[in-house]
Amino acid sequence: MHHHLDAPAVVRALAPDEPVILNRPHAAARAARFFVEKFPGKTLYAVKANPSPDLLKVLWASGVTHFDVASIAEVRLVRATLPEATLCFMHPVKTARAIREAYFEHGVKTFSLDTHEELAKIVEATDHASDLRLCVRLRVSSEYAELSLASKFGCDLTEAGALLQATRQVADWLGVCFHVGSQAMSPFAYVQALDRVRAAIADASVVIDMIDVGGGFPSVYPGMEPPPLEDYFEIIHRHFYALPIAYNAELWCEPGRALCAEYNSLIVKVEKRRGDELYINDGAYGALYDAAHVAWRFPVRCLNGDRAGEATAFSFYGPTCDDADFMEGPFTLPSDIAAGDYIEIGMLGAYGAAMRTAFNGFGQGDVIEVMDEPMASLFDGSRQREARDNVVSLR
Repeated sequence: MHHHLDAPAVVRALAPDEPVILNRPHAAARAARFFVEKFPGKTLYAVKANPSPDLLKVLWASGVTHFDVASIAEVRLVRATLPEATLCFMHPVKTARAIREAYFEHGVKTFSLDTHEELAKIVEATDHASDLRLCVRLRVSSEYAELSLASKFGCDLTEAGALLQATRQVADWLGVCFHVGSQAMSPFAYVQALDRVRAAIADASVVIDMIDVGGGFPSVYPGMEPPPLEDYFEIIHRHFYALPIAYNAELWCEPGRALCAEYNSLIVKVEKRRGDELYINDGAYGALYDAAHVAWRFPVRCLNGDRAGEATAFSFYGPTCDDADFMEGPFTLPSDIAAGDYIEIGMLGAYGAAMRTAFNGFGQGDVIEVMDEPMASLFDGSRQREARDNVVSLR
């Protein structure tokens, strides 16, 4: 892999005609250390956010030893990349063949479920194994998240008691997990979810060995400035210890976005300008899926130093022949930006680089490591947290 100082240096050296993904391993390592050192429990990386083997190695070297895998392909990838890692198969709906391979060939003991049918499938596929570590997923609200994850998975509170009781009968180790949605902008999201966990445990009257608060930990984007992550950690910690659980119960979390958003950015070239629309060489079928399909705004900057026009809102068209290859933005750039200029689009490490396709023959380009800071960061020390004795619950 080539190494350069920063995005402008890449443009000067290569003048690339194809999009270029920039990796910042130091940013991912810093985010991982933050979670490992400050979250009051165990940190699992949600591999789906960015399954790059290079990133997985960075996280492992920074202290992340557990990985949330959601498919047998992710199981194989992480096991091949990190032979000593602990893998947790946290997709609530799996094929029997995937469960069997994960357990017998890759040493996976931890599985999530949200129905009696999935419980029976896991037990059968593992030949009634006695060392299963099973997590019942509870449906919780996503009202504080920018992207909801409340409708597809999770058992209702009315069903949770019976499912926990049934799972306790066959599990060596029993957990409760949930997901408050992606980019949760308030710590109160976890308070609400943990209150539902409390009700489920009380109804089931079983011993709980682990609480997994899932993902949802935010990063920072234009228009989305979350509270300090320490506030999330403190509120989770306080409410975890108030639950009716085993004295030695573990607390887990599954950050994806928060660990990898700062890892990648993207250099694109402006191929054409039409008013306030810029035609660029990556888009909805490449690393900018979220910008197109959920109107996600990413930080941008023009890499041509001679552009000095006033800040102007632009939208983007991607390179394919599809009208849906459109990103409304707004993306704020100099008013005199023109065809042939280069733009860096930041914070694409989560669900950006990982979702590139080869549709219409596009999606190629170099991957280059750079040494400068990401375009935004929760971990670089620039966002100082106010001193306080504690965090006041928002209940």
